[in-house]
Amino acid sequence: MTYPWPDRPEPTAEEVAARVRTELDVHVLMIRMTRPEKHNAIDAAMTRGLDDALNRLDDDPALRCGVLLGGARAFCAGTDVAVGPGAPTPRGGNYGVVARRRRTPLIAAVEGIAFGGGFELALACDLVVASTAARFGLPEVGLGLVANCGALFRTPRALTPAVAKRLLLTGDPIDAGRAYELGLVTDLTEPGGAEDAALAVAHRIAERSPAAVAATLAAVDSAVLETDARGWADTDTAVAAIVDGAERAEGLRAFAEKRPPRWAEPL
Repeated sequence: MTYPWPDRPEPTAEEVAARVRTELDVHVLMIRMTRPEKHNAIDAAMTRGLDDALNRLDDDPALRCGVLLGGARAFCAGTDVAVGPGAPTPRGGNYGVVARRRRTPLIAAVEGIAFGGGFELALACDLVVASTAARFGLPEVGLGLVANCGALFRTPRALTPAVAKRLLLTGDPIDAGRAYELGLVTDLTEPGGAEDAALAVAHRIAERSPAAVAATLAAVDSAVLETDARGWADTDTAVAAIVDGAERAEGLRAFAEKRPPRWAEPL
């Protein structure tokens, strides 16, 4: 279930191209979010750009791995709550990414913040490479929202249920070192090193049998498909519980006005 956002015109091809850029490195597709002035917050144009790039990753047989990148200060700050992320895409769901079933491995290379939907983008990837400058957080409850792009069921799987609840219920982030200790981050680098490290892992995957890699990825993903279906249903239930409530409206209003939210006292 998606949140209602203001109606906006469809993004132009120029806007989409400005949000997400791709680069081919032999058999590896580099997918870079390029909205640094907004910390790579996701709007409709970025959703379209990510969807187009990931469609290419799966449809081009010459591509054997993908790397998803942000910038030095921010991997991705999640949804642009001023305008919304655009409609879910047929193949990718929200952001064009988080509900996608891929045949080609995708690695997140994280520098800086990966907050909210940005963290959920990383959780939707197969591997996460991060520098020690990276931080991961789910601040939605501070805005009167619940995380609706996979974090409610993927965070307990990637970390532990207790740590997931700590992140989801407080909104407090964790650093990359802690995420590495808990197993979310597979490779930890010095600041500025995540892209090169992720590309090295991607080339290692690309050197392997493409058919064997695709079959292995499909088998591993199949093992969690049933629990994912339940997770999406439970996420829809959680969103429905708050989507029309006064606290969501107050949280977003407070964010826009750059002040702490004023939650109503319980009766």
